[in-house]
Amino acid sequence: MHEHTALFRMEGISKRYGGVHALENASLDVHAGRVHAILGENGAGKSTLIKVMSGVVAPDAGRMFLDGREVGFADPAAANRAGIVCIFQELSLIPDLSVADNIVAADPPTRFGLIDRKAQRRLAEAALAKAGGGDIHPRARVGDLPLSRQQIVEIAKALARSPRVLILDEATSALTAADVANVIAVLKRLRGEGMALLYISHRMHEISELADECTVFRNGRNVASYAAGTKTDDEVVEMMIGREYRHVFPPKSAAPPATGTPALSARNLGWTGKLKDISLDVHPGEVVGLGGLDGQGQRELLLALFGVLRGVTGQVLVDGRPITVKNPRHAKSPGIGMALIPEDRKTEGLMLPMPVLHNLSFAALGRLSRAGVVDRAAERDRVDEMIRLLAIRTKGTEAPVSTLSGGNQQKVVIAKWLMVAPKIILLNDPTRGIDVGTKQEIYQLMRRLSAEGAAIILYSTDYDELIGCCDRVMVLYDGAVVTTLAGAEITEHALVGSALNIAPGNGSATGEAGAAPVAGR
Repeated sequence: MHEHTALFRMEGISKRYGGVHALENASLDVHAGRVHAILGENGAGKSTLIKVMSGVVAPDAGRMFLDGREVGFADPAAANRAGIVCIFQELSLIPDLSVADNIVAADPPTRFGLIDRKAQRRLAEAALAKAGGGDIHPRARVGDLPLSRQQIVEIAKALARSPRVLILDEATSALTAADVANVIAVLKRLRGEGMALLYISHRMHEISELADECTVFRNGRNVASYAAGTKTDDEVVEMMIGREYRHVFPPKSAAPPATGTPALSARNLGWTGKLKDISLDVHPGEVVGLGGLDGQGQRELLLALFGVLRGVTGQVLVDGRPITVKNPRHAKSPGIGMALIPEDRKTEGLMLPMPVLHNLSFAALGRLSRAGVVDRAAERDRVDEMIRLLAIRTKGTEAPVSTLSGGNQQKVVIAKWLMVAPKIILLNDPTRGIDVGTKQEIYQLMRRLSAEGAAIILYSTDYDELIGCCDRVMVLYDGAVVTTLAGAEITEHALVGSALNIAPGNGSATGEAGAAPVAGR
């Protein structure tokens, strides 16, 4: 059992934004040598809580204590100096700088008034080793690293500040399965060394493996705290959403169309060794999944189909007609009618300082214009329709999209592309880091769009999504399709075995899942 006195305590914390209570009389105790998980839907108050705790925003009311002494932080630097360090879901790295430069950016070692490069490299190597990233070269340019390795650098950057309380906000959402296991091992070691960890994640399996205590937030309030392992996943989800949770995906169509002319076809697609001889057909009304371990070419396949990549070999057909997709603008044109929902909504899907209105209408301006002049009335009508259709919770269409919760930002990304009325929808892990309630809404929308005749390709790192949403699943391994599963063949066992390229009957893949299910299973 942990000692009675909390290392860090928050009492009666409240924070309002206009008429919205982001936090209302919230309290939290964090103990040394323990992992405390924070659960809740997007918009439940979790992000505001850690922003208050880490000095990003000031609370309107309430008190905070560190080692029993009342504290307040004017800015994140003050919180860092007190030993409270936060790793946010959005990376804070500078892509054009080296790994070492990023890790020690806040306090670089100096000698004779200049940065001591040898000392900088030693500090970076030590931090990377502590973060489980000993294979990352300190001189590597951060922008050249894949997203999962950038996240490891972000964790190393936090550990270089020698935190007493480490806050992780969806810090594993961009990681591969191997990296997640690596990070969990690192966090367990840090807990054993006496560090206090605050862990925010929608991945229930990570919380069950790592957490000692859990606190559930809903509508800005902490509604329940309990010892990890004493509640079922369904009980936790019910506390998060405030109503009974029925764990179901929308029913699939009784007889998925697999005859007639496909809406989208690919023949022998290849690209720089990352894609190898891939062929596929997706019919109107069909949801085809892309499975496999993360990083096996799934994202590159979507980018190749959408005209992002250069040097793609093979052939793409739309409605049976061979076409060359020159670029994304060509892909979304009425003649092709394709949309891509990107992986990273913050950098690839949204213009964060811009209003919700402009974010929603941007992709469809060509359809909303006459003689180069935007029809503002039509624009507002379509935007209002999308906000209703996707139940986007926003203070108004003029509010910056950055003020929305993560789940509502993702809805804006999806709605933006629905504005162009696509016939072919490419989804790149669309529910990563999204709460269970919003996930259900996205699943229902996906099924409705397919019922209306859209052809959908869904890449997901969540096996349950592939099982629950897809009519067929193509499993990729090392850039090639190794298995296609349909109907009742789409099981977790089959997906795991195929992802590891294990032939049926050659041994069990149990426990080797490339991407374990997240909350919403």
